[in-house]
Amino acid sequence: IQVCQVRPACSQVYSFFHSADPSACRLEPLLEKRFHVLPPFSVPRYQRYPLGDGRSHQLGDAIHNHSALFLENSTLSIPFSQESPGSPNASDQPQGKTRKLSLASTNSENSGSTESLPSTYLTNITAKWWGTKRIDYALYCPDVLTAFPTVALPHLFHASYWESTDVVAFILRQVMRYENVNLKENDNLDPATLSPSNPREKWLRRRTHVKLRNVTANHRANDVIAAEDGPQVLVGRFMYGPLDMVALTGEKVDIFIMTEPSSGRWVYFDTEISNSSGRISYNIPKQKRLRVGVYPIKMVVRGDQSSAASYLTVLPRGMECVVFSIDGSFAASVSIMGSDPKVRAGAVDVVRHWQDLGYLIIYITGRPDMQKQRVVSWLSQHNFPQGMIFFSDGLVHDPLRQKTIFLRNLMQECHIKICAAYGSMKDISVYNVLALSPSQIYIVGRSTKKYQAQCQFLSEGYAAHLASLEFSLHSRPKKNNSRMILRKGSFGLHSQPEFLRKRNHLRRTMSVQQPDPPSSNPKPERAQSQPESDKDHDRHLPSIAWVRGGVHKFESVP
Repeated sequence: IQVCQVRPACSQVYSFFHSADPSACRLEPLLEKRFHVLPPFSVPRYQRYPLGDGRSHQLGDAIHNHSALFLENSTLSIPFSQESPGSPNASDQPQGKTRKLSLASTNSENSGSTESLPSTYLTNITAKWWGTKRIDYALYCPDVLTAFPTVALPHLFHASYWESTDVVAFILRQVMRYENVNLKENDNLDPATLSPSNPREKWLRRRTHVKLRNVTANHRANDVIAAEDGPQVLVGRFMYGPLDMVALTGEKVDIFIMTEPSSGRWVYFDTEISNSSGRISYNIPKQKRLRVGVYPIKMVVRGDQSSAASYLTVLPRGMECVVFSIDGSFAASVSIMGSDPKVRAGAVDVVRHWQDLGYLIIYITGRPDMQKQRVVSWLSQHNFPQGMIFFSDGLVHDPLRQKTIFLRNLMQECHIKICAAYGSMKDISVYNVLALSPSQIYIVGRSTKKYQAQCQFLSEGYAAHLASLEFSLHSRPKKNNSRMILRKGSFGLHSQPEFLRKRNHLRRTMSVQQPDPPSSNPKPERAQSQPESDKDHDRHLPSIAWVRGGVHKFESVP
């Protein structure tokens, strides 16, 4: 049987193997004899190149890059029918002897070879190939494995293959078509800076490697709201260990912004050096400022590729929003810092009601920013709608005063309008200072005579309040603004803390907001509170969405 006449029932074949595996064999020399002089394609290491190393494994590129090898006998090429399929292992025998030759030929070809293969020869190769890419892929093989008995290597490599993060990352890049994105669509962008795929660099300071040993990253970047004609300043803090034990001092941090969220493409803006407290501040230059919309931000530490994610929201003047204070209004238990607290029944549906009307959702808390990952994971676990989250800058003596200052600055500098505000009894003073009317302030808890004239108490819970919002004039659609559309959605789980992975917490989460008697086929609260429009959107998500590091819940429409 001629191998070239056997066509697999798929569009592409990938053959993974370890170079030291005695039972491994190559397929490419069976399809084209000259490929025995080319080494297999080395799969990039995931730890060093999380998004790939940028090398092309397309068949056409491989042939052109090694055209010197194919030109030697292109005129004397033996017909494929005369080639004996033979043993795959036999085709691998000259591989080691000719690897240096192939590398040398590559260098000579890149150094100035202007020759090109005849189009007919190239067509003959591609016509019998099993896909459009290389077929043989070699995995990383540590030198320590040479000490193992040869008999044990095949079983060891087989088990290692299924646990290899290099293989998983490579397969996902193929399935999601991430490496097939056409970089020529934006000619003004440098393709090398479209994704944070550069390898790790050495730390600028020698002490950094010692300081960061055995500690985990707890980076965070503040969500930013900016007026369309105002400055756009990004702030991040890079800390390690529990309670911010170690600050990243004097190291490089790359700043990436997804300027076109629909494309899923990260654009490199600049590199900043962290200060003594692990902070960076980057003011986007005037010529690079973004128009009205919501843009994901990623700040990547150059030394270990750890990152912090946030959003930049550029708003037009007069944007209407609804403020929710997390502490005491959403959680039914005392602390979000503890084990997964319960959610007040109907809280998620009330927030989504305002989101469906077109309002910008703002979550605010007096908690320090070191708890951002825990709080965001808690909100995403309970399917809260996407919104901008704001924390106190470290431990503060008076968190209520910090809330007041922050909201007042938003109203004055970004010209937003707060149409409704939710919180606990301690937040009444904050909203009164902002000159909100009692009809705009909703407080969770029992009514008291002292504050009865200053707010509206939700003594019957969020469920009754939602019914009054839907069947009364207390809520209205946001004023039409065609330049700003916020997509309805919920938080994405970027990194879930360990305390949210426990099964008992998941069971409690699914049974919290089910006031009705259980039916024959009960659904978890997460699925019940998800709007139909969001379900349909998730069902038709494009394949590139996974690569963005989390599904983006906002989209800007020009």
